[in-house]
Amino acid sequence: MKTSDFNYDLPEELIAQTPLEQRDASRLLHLSPKTGEISHHRFFELPEVLRPGDLLVLNDSRVIPARLNGNKIPSGGAMQFLLLTQRSHDTWEILTKPGRKATPGSRFSFGDGKLIGEILEILDDGVRLAKFEWQDRDFFAILDEIGEMPLPEYIEESPEDKERYQTVYNREPGSAAAPTAGLHFTPELLEKLAESGIDHVFLTLHVGLGTFRPVKAENVAEHTMHSETFYMPEATAERIARTKREGGRVIAVGTTSCRTLESCADGKGGVKAGPDDTDMFIYPGHKFQVMDGLITNFHLPQSTLIMLVSAFAGYENTMKAYKTAVEERYRFFSFGDSMLIL
Repeated sequence: MKTSDFNYDLPEELIAQTPLEQRDASRLLHLSPKTGEISHHRFFELPEVLRPGDLLVLNDSRVIPARLNGNKIPSGGAMQFLLLTQRSHDTWEILTKPGRKATPGSRFSFGDGKLIGEILEILDDGVRLAKFEWQDRDFFAILDEIGEMPLPEYIEESPEDKERYQTVYNREPGSAAAPTAGLHFTPELLEKLAESGIDHVFLTLHVGLGTFRPVKAENVAEHTMHSETFYMPEATAERIARTKREGGRVIAVGTTSCRTLESCADGKGGVKAGPDDTDMFIYPGHKFQVMDGLITNFHLPQSTLIMLVSAFAGYENTMKAYKTAVEERYRFFSFGDSMLIL
């Protein structure tokens, strides 16, 4: 398939700039991948849309303030780092702006010297490897103090409450972008789901910006995904296996949970536990092994994310659903509305 096959017309005013006051008040488009039938709901109606025995799989990664603004040593020239993937306790894959100043051996100061970053190597696609130095405190505590949230470029102003770009169940710091399908959940909704017999489990995938990078190849199959780190807990793997044995449905919350589940597939309908990396690119033609349903937001045209959705829901169904969402004035992208494919 061609990348242009995944384009659609989106009025700019439908790009959500701010989160709703109430997380679970967002709209929910329910799409049947078998029939293509579409129905419209609110997210807080999820317990009525799902059924007892269903299992939600949530990504508990926490977004870090991954954007650092600083200066080159000793010239003082402005530099921005964007942290992508942690390689070790002091080494990260990063993006830099401007790139021409970030040559191997060059050093930069952030937060008046609270962090010092040195470029070690230039990798593929403009990504660089940087080593950091700091004293006394925890690295992530320093990031919380001097870093900025890496909101997508289409969001023009940061929300006053930074926690609105986090899920309510986040636990493990490391993502450069939010697993946005989870932004709709509240503690009360998770409790109501549990009371309805709909359980949830956690995995961790630290979202890198490679997931959101534009597909430049004309032929979809020629695109290469950036690798991301994940962890599949043993308890989650066991719960998925039990759900399958008992006839329940496994529903991935977000494309990150989907990619993790499919990357861990054991070939028997279950998943293998443990840490790993994945550069799995899911597009039409992929044979899903684990999940039965998907909760996801509405994604950018020609992105790897809309391609993943098309692989699960079917291309025609997906493009019809997006056209319907535009006509019905749904809100799009990170702070926008949601879609259940089941």
